[in-house]
Amino acid sequence: MDVNPKNSDMKALVLSGGSGTRLRPLTYTGAKQLVPVANKPILFYVLENIAAAGIRQVGIVISPETGQEVMEAVGNGSRWNVAVEYILQERPLGLAHAVLTAKEYLGDSPFLMYLGDNLIGCRVTDQVEAFLKDASLSASIFLKAVANPRAFGVAVVDGDGRVVDLVEKPETPPSDLALVGIYLFRPEIFEAIDNIQPSARGELEITDAISWLIRNGRKVQSHTIDTWWLDTGKKDDLLLANDTVMDDWLRSRVDGTIDAESRVTGRVHIEEGARLIRSVVRGPVIIGRGARLVEATVGPFTAIGPGVVIERSTVDHSVIMEGCHIRDIARLENSVLGRRVRVRPTSTHHDTISLMVGDDCVIEVKK
Repeated sequence: MDVNPKNSDMKALVLSGGSGTRLRPLTYTGAKQLVPVANKPILFYVLENIAAAGIRQVGIVISPETGQEVMEAVGNGSRWNVAVEYILQERPLGLAHAVLTAKEYLGDSPFLMYLGDNLIGCRVTDQVEAFLKDASLSASIFLKAVANPRAFGVAVVDGDGRVVDLVEKPETPPSDLALVGIYLFRPEIFEAIDNIQPSARGELEITDAISWLIRNGRKVQSHTIDTWWLDTGKKDDLLLANDTVMDDWLRSRVDGTIDAESRVTGRVHIEEGARLIRSVVRGPVIIGRGARLVEATVGPFTAIGPGVVIERSTVDHSVIMEGCHIRDIARLENSVLGRRVRVRPTSTHHDTISLMVGDDCVIEVKK
């Protein structure tokens, strides 16, 4: 990995708190940032991007509810050659509040702030280096042209890419440039946060802090990405992220076993200990360590987690997490299954279904 050693002077702040309400019930028992995309936690893609930019000091803001899980998953950061420290945000009082919570850790360093549940299809290295070289910049924000700007914070920029205005979820958007959730700041952001008030929802908004910088003559630059950007906050977003990451980044590799009666086509990654027995797999597909497929048809665009068992079933365009067991199901598609879910046929009358469903689930059945 080629990195600029000068970038090691910068710190990163990754926001990995929040309640993840849009991904319930998956997030009742885990952090939304650890939900897997192509069998890798979303947060790990973020840390890879930060490390690739040459940043070596990373603070991760965690919540009381899911912080322990994040710490156990990430550890000290050594697998990415970064040093990780954890910063507890007791209550989810906004992105700007999270920055204030990390003030002691960040000190006087410029820093990259990265939302831990966002995925982008490009590296941030060039933007980090450009920010460090231009001492006139108080902040730099990543933007993406979107079809539905009403759902996002929206930026207005001039011909040189300088940000002249920010509007949060506008009824009449002044542009189609949405804030991606990746920011570069110098320490004057703390002065800005000290001069804003909580929003109508009771949070300190980072958009308000950036707007304060703009109103007070500070220079805020923008970078509009031309690759994909995925907010993985909802089921359909998670499936799209899984499809996109596998389509762009998955490479064929077979570390498991494939019997003579199985057939594999396309880009398929089969991890160690996984077994295919009289099965058909159509890539892109990733099959996790120790998984077992028996007389199954899987893919395309499907991630099978570690220890999953699929027997006499068809699964496509889905995320199947660790330890699930799917048996004798004609077709399962466009689905997200949490850990250790059992899916099996019922012995009741043909026109009935039998369910045990937790809070905030979505059940879709044929009419």
